[in-house]
Amino acid sequence: MRLASYIKQSLTVFVLCFGLVAVTYASNSIDSVRIWPAPENTRIVFDLSGKPDFKYFPLQSPHRLVIDFKNSKNNAALMSAINADRRVKKIRTSTSKTKGSTRLVLELAEDFRISVFPLAPAGQYGDRLVIDLYDKKSQHIEKHDNNQGKRDIVIAIVAGHGGEDPGSIGAAGTYEKRVTLKIAQKLADLIDKKPGLKAVMIRSGDYYVDHNRKTELARKSKADLLISIHADAFTSSKPNGASVLVQATRRADSEFTRWIENREKNSELLGGAGETIRNTKDNNLAIALADMKKEYTMASSYDFAEHVVKQLKKVTKLHKKKPERLSLAVLKSSDIPSVLIETGFISNPQEEKRLNNTQHQQKLAKAIYTAIDDYFAHNAPDGTLVAKARVREHKISSGESLSVVAQRYKISVNQLKSANNLKSNVVRIGQTLKIPQAD
Repeated sequence: MRLASYIKQSLTVFVLCFGLVAVTYASNSIDSVRIWPAPENTRIVFDLSGKPDFKYFPLQSPHRLVIDFKNSKNNAALMSAINADRRVKKIRTSTSKTKGSTRLVLELAEDFRISVFPLAPAGQYGDRLVIDLYDKKSQHIEKHDNNQGKRDIVIAIVAGHGGEDPGSIGAAGTYEKRVTLKIAQKLADLIDKKPGLKAVMIRSGDYYVDHNRKTELARKSKADLLISIHADAFTSSKPNGASVLVQATRRADSEFTRWIENREKNSELLGGAGETIRNTKDNNLAIALADMKKEYTMASSYDFAEHVVKQLKKVTKLHKKKPERLSLAVLKSSDIPSVLIETGFISNPQEEKRLNNTQHQQKLAKAIYTAIDDYFAHNAPDGTLVAKARVREHKISSGESLSVVAQRYKISVNQLKSANNLKSNVVRIGQTLKIPQAD
């Protein structure tokens, strides 16, 4: 009896232990997969029931990425999310060498730079494993010259959030990333209709662009201004109104310090003085030149922000009546004047409704465009079509002649006479002349 009882107890323990082992093998599950194609990369996101325990390795001929999920089972429809992505040809299962693991194979179109990392639960999402496939060839950046021999003023527009990052979500389910993209697209359309202005969309679809990459793309496009569009949110539904933000002085100084420490690498960030800053052995000269660039950029950012505030208050309530300085990653570039515009509080039910309204989005875009147009009417960079079209004036003082004025502005006497419909070279004290742009 004792032997039979012992055997029975041992079998019970064995079954329980075996059952626990079986459960352990499937302690996690792959529940779904989402794919976010972008111009330069594709992001693949696996949604999991728990924190992933994984290993991965690439294979060649053909190009593949193999991922082993330990103690996991697959419940996802792997091919349902691919659609027409040009980088991922197929996602399939394969046999893992580790018992209880699930092996997934991504069949790739070519050799990509690969980044794989887990993400903890946040917002509406649980545990995730993210795979980023980056093109090895850089995105082509078009030149913005026009047929009149003068370049366009380039405005880089960042639609906040995107892809895996929805931004804030309103009570009615409005995603910030969708509102910002619609306003950005409307703004870009207005800009592109103006001769001499050119919009560059940093994000043109539903995908995420890293903060560092945003400024890199703006810089490659030779942007004269960067505008980041967002919708604000708060724990309370009461706050409302738009705000315009610029970089905090402390954050700008921190970025500036990093530039100077590695100025040879970062000389392209410093405009026309970049080569001098890189090559000089005089640290004081390098710091002085770079500091002048930083101060100009910060002053220009604030000046433009004031133009935006002036126009926004005509179409919506303001949360902040003056530009506010905050430490923001997207505004960290010390070589491109940059602002972040909070178009309203998506957490406020009334503003959420307005932010979803096409006509209100158009009004916001038009206000921002008007600020751009007004600002560059007086601050157009040299060599641009807008600068060429800008009318300057000069009042004749004692001792000045047409030839003196022409020499001062580096134009010919004939150009001066033509612009002012003058029949002779005679001018009088106090007379105001229009000064054309030099060819």
